[in-house]
Amino acid sequence: MSKLTTVNQDIGLTDEQIRSFWVDGFLVIDDVFPLEDVELLRAAAAAPEVLRDWRKQDVDTQTVHLLEITVKHPLMMELARSPRILGLITPLLGPDIQLQHSKLATKPATKGAGTFHWHQDFAFFPHTNSDLLAVMVMLDDATPENGCMQMVRGSHKLGLLDHDENGLFHGNCQESYLWEGGSRVANITPKTGGISIHHALTLHGSPANISGKPRRGVVFQYRADDAYQLADGVWADTGLLVCGQRRERARCDAGVLRLPKSRRYPGHPHGHAWNQDGELARTRDYFADTT
Repeated sequence: MSKLTTVNQDIGLTDEQIRSFWVDGFLVIDDVFPLEDVELLRAAAAAPEVLRDWRKQDVDTQTVHLLEITVKHPLMMELARSPRILGLITPLLGPDIQLQHSKLATKPATKGAGTFHWHQDFAFFPHTNSDLLAVMVMLDDATPENGCMQMVRGSHKLGLLDHDENGLFHGNCQESYLWEGGSRVANITPKTGGISIHHALTLHGSPANISGKPRRGVVFQYRADDAYQLADGVWADTGLLVCGQRRERARCDAGVLRLPKSRRYPGHPHGHAWNQDGELARTRDYFADTT
């Protein structure tokens, strides 16, 4: 099995990059992975064991998120633990880091397809604190033409925004004034082998791919070891320690969080990560009006 190239030097962020991340809520860093690594990752993304699950989804018209990519191919697990990534995120999350989930994210080559709604990642899987971030490793150049991510500068400072519709979690942020007009919106355009890093509260989305070519990337959602998940799902690689030690502590930010309530998890309206109900509580209808 081919492996990614080794790293012969320490990798980290400059003081200016750290400052920029906390001001804007994101970073773009090119030339993180050499082309020979990208070619290996492209081959892994097209491996039979990956394509088998990928093709079960609407790959022709939708942006596809193939979750648990680390357990579908060993090279993806190696990528999740790569010092080329970990050296760039430990200055932001600290030395003890877990994986929250992994996925292969693909934009279809069909022109005009693949729009993805504006949202905050944290709204899907709230934790006791907000020290979570996503890293996207680009297997193709990200451009406005192929539907690169767009992010609202500084939106991670706004806290958790409204993603509900008619009392249920909708997945789409309802506060459209934040991106309308575009004055605070940045196109996120790392080159092939480059990465983007964004805070879990950074508001982002992506337009349609009009290039006629696919746009592929591998996404890892990382969390500080002391960020304890409160809602949504637990994936095969959730909680995988990728750096440092497991401290078995939960750090809580001050504040109140609205948990996402949806019908995606029968019997668990807030997802099976929540799972703090006794036998009697589990028998009631969570979606009934109890007032």
